Amino acid sequence: MEVDFVRDYRILHDAGYNVLAYDLRNHGLSGAAHGGIIGSGWLEARDVLGSLNYARERADTRAMTVELFSRCLGANSTFAAMTRQPRAFDSVRCLVAPQPVTTSIILQHQLELAGVSRAHIGALDERIVLRTGISLAERDNREWAKAVTTPTFLYQVHDDVLTEPEDVQTMFDNIPVADKKLHWVEGTTVRWDGYLEFQRRPEPMLAWFQEHMN
Repeated sequence: MEVDFVRDYRILHDAGYNVLAYDLRNHGLSGAAHGGIIGSGWLEARDVLGSLNYARERADTRAMTVELFSRCLGANSTFAAMTRQPRAFDSVRCLVAPQPVTTSIILQHQLELAGVSRAHIGALDERIVLRTGISLAERDNREWAKAVTTPTFLYQVHDDVLTEPEDVQTMFDNIPVADKKLHWVEGTTVRWDGYLEFQRRPEPMLAWFQEHMN
């Protein structure tokens, strides 16, 4: 299922926003780092912080209002970055975070789809630690959500076969701010439909950005 994120950028551009788009380390066209290790947000948090620093250091962007659109691993990475350096987000007006997911949850579902009992998640965790040095417990997005202090709009495919509603609901409940919203994408079990939600129905997200712009 093809997902062309350039269409997202066009919607934002047409709505009057400047867009800084970047690949997380070890993804897309970005350079390799840490031997190709994926940290489920723990390592990639540095890229989120780096993007903020980059915008704040450029003469032509440093005075601009900043709002974040952090999808999936990008959302995990943003939550982790807020855990690590909360003051870096003091001037960020709001966050839209589609499809965040706790790594242990999605891996259990992937095991089952591969015909392996989710009871083997402990054995998989041991191998992940041997390869990366970062356990599944250290990649818990639900815990990182407790550090989010920015107005946050989460959305997620409710019946996503790769996760479960309780995962995102717990993240949402753990965000310690009153100004937050959770939107469920209904009528599908396909995770990628959540990535396409903004292209199909951008109005709620654009309204969130506009509400917090001023």
